[in-house]
Amino acid sequence: MSTVCALCRRRIPTERLADPQAVQEHHLRPERRAESATVLLCRPCHKQVHALFTNEELREGFDTAEKLRDADRLADYLAWIRGTEHLNIDVDTSQHVRGRR
Repeated sequence: MSTVCALCRRRIPTERLADPQAVQEHHLRPERRAESATVLLCRPCHKQVHALFTNEELREGFDTAEKLRDADRLADYLAWIRGTEHLNIDVDTSQHVRGRR
């Protein structure tokens, strides 16, 4: 059975799930994992979220899949990723996030 990424909504086929990291659990309230709700994200989406948002930003303003999908910072990425089947991408942490870590 396939899995759907909660962010890009791409369907990850069952045969791709042999890779245990193809789909990853994302805590919607980072640093509060014990009480945090989670969603399943494909590996590229999970990497991209953490490259563009600090944990504080995720916790305070982007704590649902819907809020992440609506985030301006992810608009170009989501438009691109929805048209590809890639599960391995290179992601650079944004200067915005680097400067706040």
